[in-house]
Amino acid sequence: MSIAPATDIPVLAAATARLLATVDGMREEQLAEPSLLPGWTRGHVLAHLARNADGLLNLLTGARTGVPTPMYASPEAREHDIEAGAKRSLAEHAADLRASAARFDAAVAAMPEAAWAVEVPHRLGAFPAAGVPARRIQEVEYHHVDLGLPDAYAPDDWPEAFVREQLTRVSAQFAGHPDLPHLVLVDSATGGAHASGAERGSAARELTVRGTGPALLAWLTGRSDGHDLDVDPKTVLPPLPPLG
Repeated sequence: MSIAPATDIPVLAAATARLLATVDGMREEQLAEPSLLPGWTRGHVLAHLARNADGLLNLLTGARTGVPTPMYASPEAREHDIEAGAKRSLAEHAADLRASAARFDAAVAAMPEAAWAVEVPHRLGAFPAAGVPARRIQEVEYHHVDLGLPDAYAPDDWPEAFVREQLTRVSAQFAGHPDLPHLVLVDSATGGAHASGAERGSAARELTVRGTGPALLAWLTGRSDGHDLDVDPKTVLPPLPPLG
């Protein structure tokens, strides 16, 4: 699920610093422009990132205090907070991101060792609190790209360790999916391979998809149409189910 929180913490600090550097380089008018996420502006993405930090903080607080606490009061409250924050100024977004990141860091520092093993609630299923910093890394890395500012941050800018870990995680999430062919995902730079989709030997066809690690991960997570991937045998890439 997660590597040790002590290892995740500096990784998250570096990811957050890169995100804040991008935000500091943005122009005010870019906030209202579309992001890569359907229906969301860049302002929506930044508001979500700040509120996600506070939501994950809630999970840590619950693990530390022994009072299970959901990330958000309700799905409606989550949506309201994102919508309300989306139209703020660039300076307000930057300040909110910094303040929410500092609150999250303080919550991590306050965790007793035993609390990391406590299961925390999540809409996709409970998991140990030790996985919370890794969840935050995913949010920051993926949504940094979702800002849709490729000159500032694009899939090729994802750290190699993040790409390796996420290729393993996401390909496993699609493993056994009956609506997909059997997929062999090959990183053209490292030669690493991951099996995904339908079981090999089933009635499903088999496709080998080759590309760089970032290109494979961008396609698997819906951040690319896969135009920079090679498919053997030659065919169009299959549509992928939502990750949830």
